[in-house]
Amino acid sequence: MGLIYTLIIGLIAGALAKMITPQNEKGGWISSIVIGIIGSFVGHFLGGLLGIQSTHFIGRILIATGGAVLVLFIYHRYLAKELNLPV
Repeated sequence: MGLIYTLIIGLIAGALAKMITPQNEKGGWISSIVIGIIGSFVGHFLGGLLGIQSTHFIGRILIATGGAVLVLFIYHRYLAKELNLPV
């Protein structure tokens, strides 16, 4: 995969995850890309453990979005309060 392809999937997945989660997310498109890319790694890792993989664009976005939602949940539930990070 190319870098541009990864950034596009990260942006879409991060934006979708920010819309799905109930928290008021502050941050622009760069934070969406970062959340989406981290979520993509998490989603594809967990998907690999469960035997769920996709080679299609939409499937990759869904897996990355699921991972990004999980990353945001963990961030808001545990990390933000413990480390005094911005919510």
